[in-house]
Amino acid sequence: MHKLDLKGQFGTAIKSWRGRLGISQEELAGRAGLHRTYVSDVERGARNLSLESIDKLAKALEVSVATLFSSPGEQPRSAGGASLSRPDELVDILLVEDEASDVELTLHAFQRFNVTNRIHVVRDGAEALDFLFCAGAYTHRKISDRPQVVLLDLKLPKVGGLEVLRRIKSDRRTRMIPVIVLTVSQQGQDIVESRRLGAESYIIKPVDFPRFSKVTPQLSLHWALLKPDADALPDGVQFLIPRAPISGHSPGH
Repeated sequence: MHKLDLKGQFGTAIKSWRGRLGISQEELAGRAGLHRTYVSDVERGARNLSLESIDKLAKALEVSVATLFSSPGEQPRSAGGASLSRPDELVDILLVEDEASDVELTLHAFQRFNVTNRIHVVRDGAEALDFLFCAGAYTHRKISDRPQVVLLDLKLPKVGGLEVLRRIKSDRRTRMIPVIVLTVSQQGQDIVESRRLGAESYIIKPVDFPRFSKVTPQLSLHWALLKPDADALPDGVQFLIPRAPISGHSPGH
């Protein structure tokens, strides 16, 4: 790759990750101990960077240096740790959650244990259905490119979580997708109704990795929690070995 291309690719990665964090160039510069104009030049691909500056920017964005230099087709990690996917790409986990704090806590839980699965976040029930059924802003997606699992909050705007679950489980194209309901309590009619509609399991919010990893073996998932460092797992917590994608057999209950 030509030097100019490399600088441009790096600048695009910096801008993309800054956008994911929702911070300004000035804030990123402050975190990295650099001038704002320097960051601006980097994002435009107009700056020769030292190794020290590259390292500072990576730490400020909470990603690895390798992530910033990954090829466009590779999935970088989010500030929450797991790999945030663009809407047109394959997704391992679809997180349906409207509370920003709960999204942040969930992603942080994956970050803590270095989980690298691709996650796509949607903020309401209508968007979740559009994503799964390739409608609205997601018409370019293929319905066969379904997520491996859906983490579904029940209290959602526009379309409630129970209705989203009903739609998923009543359509032959999506009924095979395991759905884990996110709830604030294991008591109540919502859990009973979720089970009746076909939810495979539930997790009490906020989501943490040990709870999630203990639920997944119940689902007979043919997918993996992609985790490079097994030593980071707490005692008694296991994760699945990578295998083939879901293909036409019903998950266990």
